[in-house]
Amino acid sequence: MNSEPRAVDPQQMQALLDIAQAINSISQKEPLLNQIMEIAVDAIHAERGFLVLQEDSGKNLHVEIARNMSDTQVNEIRSPSSSVVNRVFDERSPVLLHDAKTDPRFEGSESIILQKITSIACVPLILKGNPIGVIYLDSTGDRQHFNDGTLNFLLAFANQAAIAIENARLIESLQDKNLHLQTELQKTFGFPEIIGNSPKMQAVFEIMHKILNSDISLLLQGESGTGKELVARAIHYNGHRKEKPFVAQFCGNLSEHLLESELFGHKKGSFTGAVSDKRGLFEIAHKGTFFLDEIADISPTIQAKLLRVLQEATFRRVGDTDDRKADLRFVSATNKDLAAEVREGNFREDLYYRLNVITITMPPLRERRSDIPVLVQHFLEKIGEKTNQKPKRVSADALKMLTQYNWPGNVRELANTIERAVVLASDNTITPTDLLIMQDDDQELQPKCLKDQEKEIVLKALEECEGNKTRTAEVLGVSLRWLHYKLSEWNISRKRSDEEEDEE
Repeated sequence: MNSEPRAVDPQQMQALLDIAQAINSISQKEPLLNQIMEIAVDAIHAERGFLVLQEDSGKNLHVEIARNMSDTQVNEIRSPSSSVVNRVFDERSPVLLHDAKTDPRFEGSESIILQKITSIACVPLILKGNPIGVIYLDSTGDRQHFNDGTLNFLLAFANQAAIAIENARLIESLQDKNLHLQTELQKTFGFPEIIGNSPKMQAVFEIMHKILNSDISLLLQGESGTGKELVARAIHYNGHRKEKPFVAQFCGNLSEHLLESELFGHKKGSFTGAVSDKRGLFEIAHKGTFFLDEIADISPTIQAKLLRVLQEATFRRVGDTDDRKADLRFVSATNKDLAAEVREGNFREDLYYRLNVITITMPPLRERRSDIPVLVQHFLEKIGEKTNQKPKRVSADALKMLTQYNWPGNVRELANTIERAVVLASDNTITPTDLLIMQDDDQELQPKCLKDQEKEIVLKALEECEGNKTRTAEVLGVSLRWLHYKLSEWNISRKRSDEEEDEE
């Protein structure tokens, strides 16, 4: 008897290499399963075969693909009277029938007799110790019988196939989740989420629709809290760059060197503390949309470098000599009069014209009071969905107060006010006492004195909070960033507490 080991079949070895390549090159389940069956049938010279996988819910095995077999033939093989497939799956061990007709384990099987099967090779697909499916192959008539070498190959093949199938499943699952997230993003940042029926908001929507699928630079002007970033996101996620990144950078109150490093990145050793290479946000946002918030606050040096990015679509990391591509759509925002900043010499005129190809001016809430009831209802419904509770209602007196208030923090302040009122309301109705709006009952709205009223309210709140800006912002329902900006505008500087420094 010859005891020499059986030589490895070159075709079977090539098949193992093919499936290894398939793991890295085929990410969709259906074409991957087709490739697996094609390789398996060809490699062992089988006449027919099929592959079954366990359904996500339960133990049931589902036929994913078959070769040279009708549905009736596949069902006969999988019937209870022919337990090859179920046995292999349940016992997690392969079955090899050299002569299926005479094998005592399946003697009298109707499917084997009727379909004239001579040889069967059936192996489980095992992943992390658990079966996920079965590969079944057979031959009929006078085709050559399978042997032990056939089984050894199929076991090695099945191990790689199981990994490939799982990878494809994970990729498809991630793609489904990504599609779901994209849908949710469009719901969040699509036009329906920018609430407003007033003529001024309709004018904003009209411009947005016209520029959605262009790469034209957009300047958003308006007071803090009017929704400038919301508009920028809506344009991105409804436009042709929606599959690419949306990156936002706040430019106010940042040192020139820090902002430069954030935007452009830096090379290792380019300055003290640069212990490694760092990608800049321009690089991260490549082919997407870049939102520059408070663009009026950037230094002349950053202005010059930003102008180069806009003109040449290239940039350099700090300390680097190599140019990098920057295919970006720029959307910038400011609550200052940027044209006035140009006239006063604070902002480059050439950069202004590059950024200001199209301008959208976001109206303050006091100029679109008809939108306040709709916004209030929108925020109440969002809070109800978030807390899984029925939305609260607003009394007529409370709604009148909301409509007459000046809203120095605009929509952002309104949203915070409603959220706070929902918590404070003792029942399902929000009353004026739940709003905590800082406006005297005998004061009528005086647009001409708005700035003075805004300053008075802020300073009064700051005094009541003993100078703590974090608590003041919370009480006013505005962002800490907005509060710092206003105090800087009024040339008011106060020492920050440890709590505030931690907050920032």
